[in-house]
Amino acid sequence: MDLQLAGKRALISGGSRGIGKAVAKVLAQEGAMVALLARGEAGLRDAAAELLAQGAPRVVTVMADTTDGEQVARAVRRAEQELGAGIDILVNAAADPSGFAAPPKIEEIRAEYLQGEIDTKVMGYLRCAQAVLPGMKSRGWGRIVNISGLAARQTGHAVGSVRNVAVAALTKNLADEFGRFGIQCTVVHPGTTRTERTPALVAARAGARGVEPQVVEQEMAAQNSIRHLVDASEVADVVAFLCSPRSRAINGDAIAAGGGAPRSIHY
Repeated sequence: MDLQLAGKRALISGGSRGIGKAVAKVLAQEGAMVALLARGEAGLRDAAAELLAQGAPRVVTVMADTTDGEQVARAVRRAEQELGAGIDILVNAAADPSGFAAPPKIEEIRAEYLQGEIDTKVMGYLRCAQAVLPGMKSRGWGRIVNISGLAARQTGHAVGSVRNVAVAALTKNLADEFGRFGIQCTVVHPGTTRTERTPALVAARAGARGVEPQVVEQEMAAQNSIRHLVDASEVADVVAFLCSPRSRAINGDAIAAGGGAPRSIHY
């Protein structure tokens, strides 16, 4: 299926690693020009070189901390200038992954930690959206995909649940307010996902337990109903469809991309 993304201009926050970089790769393979936004210059440089080596038609990099509105605005302006026009697609993925760290219990949560998570993943997504929305409105077309997570549908990580539910609520409000301008917004909830960080994390956990790394990977895969550790590239395939004109019938909805959470029913 042709996703009709050739020539589209996409901005991916958190684009230097993980799911963000995987999304950038898929969009570039579909012919989109991509701007990678992240805080670290070295990571951006390496990610851009990787995409270009794989045949990406155009890759630019812009540095910004998404907790700073002025930095975001400058980065978006620069991306628009370097890509030659406005941003058609925004994928928000700039947030700290949960990893294997044990989440704090309710009694251990401190205000600064929760506020920091909200500022990065909720307000950061909003700041990026606010920066691209005027251009999308003027052109009458746009796609915004927010990467959230299945903690929105599960207990056990209160801060993760709060921030991810908030992202879903933000997405639905964006969808309802801007859908009439041809701008569609969706949220994707990955579960446990293999990224470039996974081998080191698996090795560390395996070493601490005195087991082989494949045992840890099998346990991770067993968390979903397909018994497969979903790769970032597989999440990216879902996101790419939502970024495309082919996703015309989807707006404001949450799409789970975690291999099927057992026992839960969502309707």
